[in-house]
Amino acid sequence: MVSAEPRTFLIGAAPVLASDVALAAEDPSFDVELNQEALTLMRKSRELVELTATSGKRVYGLNTLLGSGRDTAVEEKSLLAYQVQVVRYHNSGVGTYLDRAAARAVILARLIGFSRGGSGVRPETAVFYAELLNRGVFPAIPREGSVGSSDLTQLAAVAAVALGEGEAFDADGMLIPGAKALADAGLQPLVLAPGEALALVSANAYSVGVGTLALVRLRHLAELADVALSLSLETIARYDGGGNLSPFSLAIQAAKAVDGQRESAAAVRRLLSGGWLEDVRPEVSVQDALSFRAAPQTHGAFRSLVKQLGTALEVELNGRGDNPLVDLDSGQMMSGGNFQPMQLALAFEGLRLALAHVGISSERRIAKLYPPQRAIRASHLQAASSGEGLAQEELPGLLWYSAAGLLAELKFLPAPATLVAPTLSADVEDHSTLAPLALQQLEKSLEAAEKLLVIEALTASYLLLEAGAAQPLGKGTGAVVGRLADVLADRPSAPDLVARARVELRDAVTREFLETGEEPW
Repeated sequence: MVSAEPRTFLIGAAPVLASDVALAAEDPSFDVELNQEALTLMRKSRELVELTATSGKRVYGLNTLLGSGRDTAVEEKSLLAYQVQVVRYHNSGVGTYLDRAAARAVILARLIGFSRGGSGVRPETAVFYAELLNRGVFPAIPREGSVGSSDLTQLAAVAAVALGEGEAFDADGMLIPGAKALADAGLQPLVLAPGEALALVSANAYSVGVGTLALVRLRHLAELADVALSLSLETIARYDGGGNLSPFSLAIQAAKAVDGQRESAAAVRRLLSGGWLEDVRPEVSVQDALSFRAAPQTHGAFRSLVKQLGTALEVELNGRGDNPLVDLDSGQMMSGGNFQPMQLALAFEGLRLALAHVGISSERRIAKLYPPQRAIRASHLQAASSGEGLAQEELPGLLWYSAAGLLAELKFLPAPATLVAPTLSADVEDHSTLAPLALQQLEKSLEAAEKLLVIEALTASYLLLEAGAAQPLGKGTGAVVGRLADVLADRPSAPDLVARARVELRDAVTREFLETGEEPW
């Protein structure tokens, strides 16, 4: 639960929202606290672990080895040393390091998991993880290494720093030893109790935590897609006699009960409200191309999958994915498979396919905007030859080619990631979700799709500015064109143009929903 003043992320028994996790991860000024209810639950859970340990019963990871060594006991005198060995063994990730927001999301997701009582960690261990966040400790967490049956390597990188090992980043972004990062934060290295090492590393906190950050971007992109579409509708209305709003009408949307579709159409109507497209024109085309006419169906299907991802993330955040599971109701520690986040992995998979379809529609709309732009360029050349000069707002002519390249990437990225995991650990771990890989591919799709939609919005805005103010734009689209006009007027290079337009469009989308008070998510 997030409170506004002071900025606190309070963890208790109440359900956690994925958007709140993302907010607290993105903003290091948030303090993270465990309430008394969570601490009491963890204390009871730990008591059950200790009772089980003295009973002589074999429990996976508590008094046995891991993986293929699951039936091999660990001597009692070696249990404490074994905790360190488990962390060191799993701290074997490779690749680039996560940024600060992603690292915070990983730690926060695992901390929430502790609070659910299924892991059996001591309350003081959970409090220590909260202090890593509150004191700005930034572990160096490699991106690659997990096959999605718990994000072992990413979480082991966090655990290593907690033990005073591993590496972290200082305030200047330089790598330093984990022990120094703790000392600079005023923390003493954590000493683990039996069973805690496995509890620290065996969870899907990378896929879940970083997944919440992707969810926020996906929600923004759903709105951006409707903004770009609305701008293109006004553009083809001016140049090609298109812009038929019948497909976005309440009657059409009421005829088919797809919530995401209705939300997309409603967003377009809202963006175009107050503009000239609201007036039925006798000369308007009977039907626009499907990339316009059926966009609510495409954008709506995408929105529905985004909602499904939010549900999957919150199932993981609020559930107990630990193995072994500490179950207070039965008074037992039991082996299970809740660490296998298959529905989350499949949500990541499906969204990449949906983004490709959003991208196909966007690129086809861009293609239909370019013929009038070529005519404008011809008039510019004529003006230049007569000494009249060129217009101030110049759009790089081959941005359409960039859009086509981005679309090719979007079509390639949906290849199934979850089906390619090999079997591991002497064929004991013979099925994995590869949720982290599916997520990383989704992040690439997000990046490509956002750039493509920005190019569409830029192209349409450029043409609308060239057409002048003969007809009034919609209230929402007019505000967006005004923002992008300032960017275009500076005539930046294509990379700077797209980068600056992305910032303006993110802010425009955020403000548009703040002003309307509507939050469809």
